[in-house]
Amino acid sequence: MNEIEIFDRICSGDEKALDVIYKKYYRMMTKMVISNNGTEQEAKDIYQDALIVFWQKAVSGNLVMTSKMSTYIYSICLNLWRKELDRKGRHSREQKDSPDYQDHESAERIKIINNCVNKLGGTCKKVLTYFYFDGMSMAEIAEKLGFANTNTAKTKKYKCKKKLDEIVKSMYSESDFLD
Repeated sequence: MNEIEIFDRICSGDEKALDVIYKKYYRMMTKMVISNNGTEQEAKDIYQDALIVFWQKAVSGNLVMTSKMSTYIYSICLNLWRKELDRKGRHSREQKDSPDYQDHESAERIKIINNCVNKLGGTCKKVLTYFYFDGMSMAEIAEKLGFANTNTAKTKKYKCKKKLDEIVKSMYSESDFLD
């Protein structure tokens, strides 16, 4: 049976033809999910969901194949997996953002860094804050702080970072930062 015959049989509701497709493309579809941080079970679930979508579109009569079936089903799998990864990522971020989730060690480290940054002079504090926390470029920092050019801003950032390192080393030991 060639691909056109299989597709025609699926469109007419032949579930055995769907089984042929399931077995034929199983490895390719599940490999995509597994190679993109998925488990074997997640891969099976995504592939089955993709075949349901494919089946429903095919039997509805609204599906016109303009590519190989494997390409079409692969794109469904890929889209479903991306949605699942997005959902997982969003769920993970929501958990970390919730008030119940507290990372005491990170909070303590942030306090230490803030304490040391506050001991820097005003210009150093601004340069490091603009660069590391606000994501500003050296050109933006140079303009904002009235430096002669980008190289002056880079030099200032380097000196301020060295100064911050010295403050941290003088006030804290390495064990304060290790888990």
